[in-house]
Amino acid sequence: MSMWLQILYMLAFVGIAFLAIGNLIRSILTLGVESTRPVVPKGMRSRDGMRQSPQHPEMLDENGRVINEPLLVMRSMTVEDARERLDAIYRSSPGGESGTPDTDSN
Repeated sequence: MSMWLQILYMLAFVGIAFLAIGNLIRSILTLGVESTRPVVPKGMRSRDGMRQSPQHPEMLDENGRVINEPLLVMRSMTVEDARERLDAIYRSSPGGESGTPDTDSN
């Protein structure tokens, strides 16, 4: 009797495992399909009813038109320049040193 009960438990857990793995695979496939489909909010339709590509609110001006200018401009700098600027910020902070750091503190 105990052996049949163990077999029944194993079959139940195997069935549950197959259902869970099947659900996982279905979810992954659904997520893949949904991620390739563009989602258009209700207010993002043009006047002729065609869908427009969704725009992030920061890419629009006050009138809802797309901004056509760079929003972030980065300037490259060398490691030494960055280190000098960080040292200057540290020295000017309230707990910072007033001079150059002393490595020989013996």
